[in-house]
Amino acid sequence: MTSRLRGWLEGLGDLFWLRPAFLVTLGVLLGELMARAERAGIAGDWASAGWIYAGGEAGARALLGAVATSTIGVAGTVFSITVAALSLASGQMGPRLLRHFIRDPGNQWVLGIFLGTFAYALMLLRTVRSVQEQAFVPHLGITGALVLALLCVGALVWFVHHVANSINIDTVIGLVHAELMDAVTSLEQGEEADRPGVAATEAGVPAVPLRYPRAGFLRTLDEDALADWAASCGAVLRLHVRTGDYLFPGAAVGEVLLPQGRAPAEASRSAEEAFEAAALTGDRQAAVQDLEFAVRQMVEVAVRALSPGINDPFTAMVVLDRLGATLCEVAMRRMPAPVLCRGDQSVLLRHVTDYDGLCDAMFHMIRQNSGGSSAVLIRMVDTLRRVHEVERNPRRRTTLRRHAGLVLALGRMEVKDAAGLADLEARGARMAAA
Repeated sequence: MTSRLRGWLEGLGDLFWLRPAFLVTLGVLLGELMARAERAGIAGDWASAGWIYAGGEAGARALLGAVATSTIGVAGTVFSITVAALSLASGQMGPRLLRHFIRDPGNQWVLGIFLGTFAYALMLLRTVRSVQEQAFVPHLGITGALVLALLCVGALVWFVHHVANSINIDTVIGLVHAELMDAVTSLEQGEEADRPGVAATEAGVPAVPLRYPRAGFLRTLDEDALADWAASCGAVLRLHVRTGDYLFPGAAVGEVLLPQGRAPAEASRSAEEAFEAAALTGDRQAAVQDLEFAVRQMVEVAVRALSPGINDPFTAMVVLDRLGATLCEVAMRRMPAPVLCRGDQSVLLRHVTDYDGLCDAMFHMIRQNSGGSSAVLIRMVDTLRRVHEVERNPRRRTTLRRHAGLVLALGRMEVKDAAGLADLEARGARMAAA
């Protein structure tokens, strides 16, 4: 699956109306189908057996009207209260985390069940006729409305439980961590030392700027397609942006190093067309190719928890545990290479998230906001030590020791509790001994 297709599929998850619209359409079609089945006499034998609704026109109108008004009323009230509760929760966890509620398939299906039942009842209600209007009562369809009404009751109970659970801080952190792990597992397995180094080829001059005409966050970029284009043209493409960056309209996103004899204008147009075909932009960032996006979401939760207004160090410690688990998974994988090759030729030079940058994104802001909280600093050193035990790459272990040293330096300046500082020093000594 190409990165552009993956980004498009992830973007579909942000469309809260997609599943409800599908269920509303299904309700309309099902209501019409039930009315046609009644006219065809399919429900006659079942009605005589007492399995379906056997009342008259007045009861049918009252029943379908009650189903329609109750489902649309309950849906509007419940979701309004839910949005209010989520708004209060976002003050603690961050407004950007509300996207997980929007993307939650369960919430979309529940809303779709309510609205689909409403549409189904309306479609049947229009077919009910009295004796003066050539009597017609869709007995089979009304029985279906009763079944859907009971389904709505069950969906309402599940939804209340689900929302109460979804605004739990541990659940939110788990959702973000799962998104981060999905991005991590897309990395290649193996040690970085197994990858041979490739020198960047910059002999193809002159350089022609590569511009992008639209603004927005770069959600995904099919870099393999760009590398194939560069190899077919005999050029070298150097990118100035990476996934997650905000693109300014008309600004240079890279440059093309041309082979001898290639017309700059023609190469520039061809490169811009290739970039537009490979890039997917939007109003929001995506975690498909951006490791740091999910990391920043988790760090935002920890930083808010450490603010004086909330003062919840336990949440920050939970975030540190999840970040440590992520680094343990990264220990078995390679970070993206800054150079893509075709054969022996370097054709694409790109900015990538390396191990140092990933650790900086994870720990810098949490450390800077932990202040004199010895508990958070101790947990951070413990997390780094445990990752250090799993990691086998010497360069990465050096990065982990650097962050542990920064934590110890901050603790010596900020921690006023002598016992807490002594414990922090002891944890640091254990890591140094490793």
